Amino acid sequence: MSRMVPAPDALVGKRFDVAVAKMLGISRSKAADLIDDGQARILGKQVSRSSTLAAGETVEFDLVQEQVEPEPIADDMAVVYEDDDIVVVDKPVGVAAHASVGWTGPTVLGSLRDRGVHITSYGAAGREGIVSRLDVGTSGLMLVCKSDLAYTEMRRQFSEHEVRKTYHALVQGVLKQDRATIEAPIGRAKVSDFRFCVTPAGKPAVTHWDVMERFGHEATLVSVNLETGRTHQIRVHFSSIGHPLCGDPMYGANPVLAEALGLERQWLHAMKLEFRHPRTRVWTTVESHYPADLAGALAVMRARHTESD
Repeated sequence: MSRMVPAPDALVGKRFDVAVAKMLGISRSKAADLIDDGQARILGKQVSRSSTLAAGETVEFDLVQEQVEPEPIADDMAVVYEDDDIVVVDKPVGVAAHASVGWTGPTVLGSLRDRGVHITSYGAAGREGIVSRLDVGTSGLMLVCKSDLAYTEMRRQFSEHEVRKTYHALVQGVLKQDRATIEAPIGRAKVSDFRFCVTPAGKPAVTHWDVMERFGHEATLVSVNLETGRTHQIRVHFSSIGHPLCGDPMYGANPVLAEALGLERQWLHAMKLEFRHPRTRVWTTVESHYPADLAGALAVMRARHTESD
């Protein structure tokens, strides 16, 4: 069995044995053996274990079936809307949008395909049908395209900010205004490959928010609409104004409060998607509800606030 994978951006410039090890989730010595045996190679190029992986190259693997671990499936991932063109799922926390280097958990794409859902072939390799994604640690609505027509049209709608994405977030502290907009560019933080920050060198990012409920000095529940879709945008923007999301220590949340609320991840949920259907052009609204962990944390916060009043 042969498998071809475009060189992942994160591994460009790495030694080939290091790249193969990370791509397959195996030790570097096993990766070196595969390269030496010709079972891991770069298309159209003679390589050794010390060769450097370059951008645009394609890695090809010859793998025996036993070496491929089956991807776990998200059986609890609900389908909220589906027709011949699109499917909208309510993604649980702990499920990635698609397979990636180093990720061994369930994915939206893999779980849909396991159920027999047809996904368009349009899109980057391994990310077919995906026009907008959620982080592993964020739950809520995510749209995947089943038809080629849907992929082309929904990609356009997302890129031109015609899709209305509404999130609910529980942020620490007191937001002084009832509604406001955060407009600040976001880019990678130099201290970590996984963190992002507000930086002049970043990409433009615009976040609108409205207060839904206040909990004294401890927290504020907000409804958030994104004009742009940068990685960690809501988490970074609220942290940048001194109000990190509850349960989000990566961006400065109080771990004591998170523990009191029973939170093991940031309090953030993709609540509503509004878009024009790619085929019928009918304005379509799909809504979600809070998962158990976020609903439980919110109930604890309301109880704390009631007791303090």
